[in-house]
Amino acid sequence: MAKVSDIVLWDKPGERVLLLGNQAIARGALEANIAVYAAYPGTPSSELTDTMAVVSKKAGVYMEYSTNEKVAFETALAAAWSGLRAMTAMKHVGLNVAADTFLSAVGMGVEGGFVIMVADDPSMWSSQNEQDTRIYAKFANVPVLEPSDPQEAKEMTKYAFELSEKFKHFVILRTTTRTSHARGDVVLGELPEEIKQGKRKFGKFKKDPSRFVDVPSNARKFHPVILEKIEKIREELNNCPFNWIEGDENAKVGIIAPGLSYAYVKEALAWLGVDDVKILKLGTPFPVPYGLLEKFLEGLEKVLIVEELEPVVEEQVKTWAYDRGFTIPIHGKDLVPRVYEMTTRRAVTAIAKFLGLETPINFEELDAKYEKVKPLLPPRPPSLCPACPHRNSFYAIKKATRARAIYPSDIGCYTLGLLPPLQTVDTTVAMGASIGIAHGLSIAQNGSLSEEQRNPEKQVIVATIGDSTFYHTGLPALANAIYNRSNVLIVVLDNLVTAMTGDQPNPSTGQTPHGMGKRIPIEDVAKAMGADFVAVVDPYDIKTTYETIKKALEVEGVSVVVSRQVCALYKVGQMRRRGMKWPIYQVNEEKCTGCRVCINAYGCPAIYWDEEKRQARVEPTMCWGCGGCAQVCPFGAFEPVKEGSQ
Repeated sequence: MAKVSDIVLWDKPGERVLLLGNQAIARGALEANIAVYAAYPGTPSSELTDTMAVVSKKAGVYMEYSTNEKVAFETALAAAWSGLRAMTAMKHVGLNVAADTFLSAVGMGVEGGFVIMVADDPSMWSSQNEQDTRIYAKFANVPVLEPSDPQEAKEMTKYAFELSEKFKHFVILRTTTRTSHARGDVVLGELPEEIKQGKRKFGKFKKDPSRFVDVPSNARKFHPVILEKIEKIREELNNCPFNWIEGDENAKVGIIAPGLSYAYVKEALAWLGVDDVKILKLGTPFPVPYGLLEKFLEGLEKVLIVEELEPVVEEQVKTWAYDRGFTIPIHGKDLVPRVYEMTTRRAVTAIAKFLGLETPINFEELDAKYEKVKPLLPPRPPSLCPACPHRNSFYAIKKATRARAIYPSDIGCYTLGLLPPLQTVDTTVAMGASIGIAHGLSIAQNGSLSEEQRNPEKQVIVATIGDSTFYHTGLPALANAIYNRSNVLIVVLDNLVTAMTGDQPNPSTGQTPHGMGKRIPIEDVAKAMGADFVAVVDPYDIKTTYETIKKALEVEGVSVVVSRQVCALYKVGQMRRRGMKWPIYQVNEEKCTGCRVCINAYGCPAIYWDEEKRQARVEPTMCWGCGGCAQVCPFGAFEPVKEGSQ
């Protein structure tokens, strides 16, 4: 069976293959002859970046895992300034990180095509908010392309580069979780010769300070140029191949559906058995092409706009229709919810209300039945993996602080430390915020060490942050805490991969898609910044980790403890591939007293309670042999007994 990485590089025009939406975008970028790709991984965009990492060397594309989205954006932007086709990708909250450069540089334009892929996450399946990237695009006056399936995602990527080059302007390719992670048939197109030959492309930057130096005198010229460009692009999109009108030409009712909502509308209409409707399918939610819209509205008596999240299309349509004197009712968020992702049920319900029809299923009755059976379903709370080094770190932190500290944490799988029994996460806001919040809490409750007046009753504050997040946005906050003489302990949970988004490398590992880069040890950074105490521990040695944290807590100032052990899921995966085995632990029934420390304080998912014998037990298929249970048991009841299988 061919690997996806091979399929994405197949020189087989016309071949029909099965790809994820993100993988289809990667193929589209290659067909567009991309030269530079830079990104920080963020779900639901990660597969695009990982695919580009695997194929980049063979395709002659420079690809990097950047330290954050702002840096990635600037890397790709500079390449586009140099006449190369360049792309960056991020999740929606990543655009917040890149926003400073994004909003400041849009007026400068580009020479080579520049595509910004942003993956939104309606319903927040793996995110801390539900923002709509189309709002950013409207604010910045940057066009948005939004695919409805993987095939369109590939084709739109190519079109995005062409549109960007034609108008020398940024273009956003906006997906959602469902389009990024949906699999579908994709027909391969032609690959450029340079991609097939793996020939690296190099650009040339032409100096032009009046364009590329964003001082006020230059910036003032940009705004009217941007506004002129977006209106020209709006006119261009009247002929965009991803916008069209379909359905009954004589229909009196119309539905406007951008992106993936189009697929839900089509499914809903089929379910309702309705075919006397005219549809405006929009692949460009911003700017809405007014020429096509005017043609669509001819003869209609009412319109429904079905879109996820914010009323971006609705506001444009209503404003234009009002200015043009249209008086027909235009519905949108009065029938379509403004929160969470689109579903077939939501589309059916909205369209049924709009058309005065009954839904084919009594959804309220289904909801009532679900509520009755829900208590019977076994709960499946998320949990840190067996052998996860973060569990040991949190256990040691909680024990050393006697659970009396405040625990700001960060974005990563370690956020699960908020759950029982560990409960060592009190705040999580955004990437890198753990250190900034920890400093603020210390200043508010303890005062700065540089102040003469300080609170004599010290509140202990312990922040936790992952290795990739540390380099993403933790560095400025650490510098600030040290500079302003904070009194906090920062535990960097270094599991040697960017684990939550798919095991990508970062500066802590030194690895890059093109070979070994330069490893930057976290402890060296902390020492160079002037931290008052720096130590490195192996969290699989719980006693030493506990003692080191206790020692760090005695220090006045900023202490940094790097808790370093490779991600267990990553490690076990590597061991399985190599045919290696690991020790399995079990409970010695003669030693187990049933104290439940292993369950109530440690909480490894491989350990469960045997009600009949009133003792702890280990599920051997889940044990990954870290030995943490043996270290926390007061009676030495956990013992290694055999090696695990592959």
